[in-house]
Parts: sequence; C-alpha cells; structure tokens
Amino acid sequence: MKNLQELTTDQAFNRRVIDLAIKIGAMAVIFLWCFAIVSPFILITIWAAILAVALFPLHAKLSSLLKGNKKMASTIIALVGISLIAGPSINLSSSAIDSAQHVYTGIEGGTLKIPVANESVKEWPLVGEWLYKLWQDASQDIQKVAGQYPEQIKSLSSTLLSAVAGIGGSILQFIVSLIIAVVFMAKSAPLHQGVSKLMRRLMNENGDRTINTTIATIRSVATGVLGVAVIQSILAGVGLMIADIPGAGIWAIVVLILAIAQLPPILVLGPIAAYYFSVADTTPAIAFLIFSIIVSASDAFLKPMFLGRGMSIPMLVILLGAIGGMLLSGIIGLFVGAVVLAIGYELMMDWLGQTPDPQAQE
Repeated sequence: MKNLQELTTDQAFNRRVIDLAIKIGAMAVIFLWCFAIVSPFILITIWAAILAVALFPLHAKLSSLLKGNKKMASTIIALVGISLIAGPSINLSSSAIDSAQHVYTGIEGGTLKIPVANESVKEWPLVGEWLYKLWQDASQDIQKVAGQYPEQIKSLSSTLLSAVAGIGGSILQFIVSLIIAVVFMAKSAPLHQGVSKLMRRLMNENGDRTINTTIATIRSVATGVLGVAVIQSILAGVGLMIADIPGAGIWAIVVLILAIAQLPPILVLGPIAAYYFSVADTTPAIAFLIFSIIVSASDAFLKPMFLGRGMSIPMLVILLGAIGGMLLSGIIGLFVGAVVLAIGYELMMDWLGQTPDPQAQE
C-alpha cells in the first residue's frame, strides 16, 4: 500500500514537472517569437523614447501655450523636427555626392588640381616618405597616379556611395523615431504610469528613483552632448559648403562624431583651414579659420545653456558609447549608444551610492 502511494505521488510530481516544463517552453516560444517580430524596431523605439524624454519639457510648455492641446503640440514638434533634420541632411548628402562626382570627373579628365605637398610630410612616421612621393606625383599628373590604383579608387567610390546610402537610411530612421516620440509625448501620462508599475515590480521602492535618474541622464546627455554636437556639425557643414570645400557633407559628419566623443572639431576643421589657404585668397581663408575656431569653441557657451543638470559622466563613457553604438547600429547607434551607456553608468553610480537601511536588514 505504501509503495502504491509513493508511486502515485511520484507520478503526480512528474505530471506537474512536465506540465510546468510545457508551460515554460510555450511562454519562451511566444516571447522569442514576439522579440523576433519587434527586433527590427527596437533601436528606433529606444531612440524614440530618448527623444520623448528629452523633448518632453518643450512639449509641456507648448501644450500649456495651446491650452492643453497635446496633439497640436506634438504635431508642431514633429513638423519642425522633420524640417530641421531633413533639410540640412539632404543638403549635406547632396554635397557629399556632388563632391565625389567632382573628384571622379576631375581624375578622369585630368582637371583635378592637387596642391604641392609640404616637405614636412616626409617627417611623418612610417608613411611619410611614401605619402610625400604619392602626393607629389598626384600634384603633377593625377591621371597617371589614378591609373596605378584603379581597384583602390573603385573600392573607395563604392564605399563612399554605400556611406551616403547608409546616411539616407539613418535619416529615415530619425524621422520615424521622431514621429513615434511625439506619440509617446502625447500619451505621456499612461506611459509613465505603466513604466512606474514595471520598475516598482522589478526594483520595489527604488523603481521611482531609477526612473528619475534615467530621465535626468537622458536630458543631460541628449541636450548637453548630442544637441551641442548636432549644432556644431550643422554650423561646420554650412561653413564648409559656403567655402566650397570638397566633401563638405562627409566632413560635417566627421565633426559630428568628434563632437559626440567630446573631441574638438578643430581636429578636422584645422587641417581643412590649412588646405583652404593653399587654394583660396588670404581674406576668405582667414575668415574660414576664424569661423572654424568659433565653431570648435562654441561648446564652451552652448553646454551651459543646454545642460539641465550637472552630470559627472566621464568622457570615456560617452566616447565608448558613441563608437560602440555606431559600430553596432550605424549613425543612429552613435546617438543611442552614448545615451544608453551614460544611463548605465549613472544607474550603477546611483546604486553604489545607496546606503542600506540597518533597520530593514534587521
């Protein structure tokens, strides 16, 4: 009788284990399936959430001016934002394409003028002698040099076209993210309640504190780092196009990357200004140099204007986030990576700074 009861108990236990395993397996399949469906939109949605948090104070002020009409405020922000993104981006992309075509046509026809190399190039480590000779040959007969490296030139052209196409895709992602962001802002109250419930479920009493830290970090990085970087890149791009610098759009993107990484844009604009002295008159060259210095130093007064809260995020965190995000997800990852890694850093510092309650431990 005892053996029969034990057998019955074992069978019941096995049934419960099998039933639980089937339920967990079914839930895992559903979650994985859902993740596979939404995975193409995860990065766009994260960037939309970052934009929504960063722009929400502006949305709230605009809504109050419109007597609480959140939908109208969202529409205005979307239209203005799309105009600000699409206009300069189209101009910079067009400039990059035109510059690439100009260079290619100049090489084919032998009309591209390369300035004579400076003797100091020879002193550059490792590549100085080789680069000086190549530069000199190109300044004398660009067609001859191009004929020596046909595959490299073809590969470079393909790379540039792919880069421009990638930029176009990123611009579209930005616009879609902005549209989703304004929807988030219009539905801010229920979304905030849902996130608060989730964070309290995950982190108990620390949930609201984590939300506040995340919001403060997003607004600080998005406005004080990303906003200033975008302004500097747009200013640099406008100046480069006015000066008719070849590849103005590409150089503006390089300035954007450097500015996000907290490096001065003069690292790019300085050599371009030196090149401009060799192809332009003295007065416009001096004007462009002064303009480059002003753009590079503009973060000194732009950051205090945009930073809403003094954050102590190390430059290395922003740099790693920007570069890692770009390698992972392209141009849009440049922005998302910097913000997400900064949030992770701030949350870690916030968690390490919390002191445990002795009464709670007892």
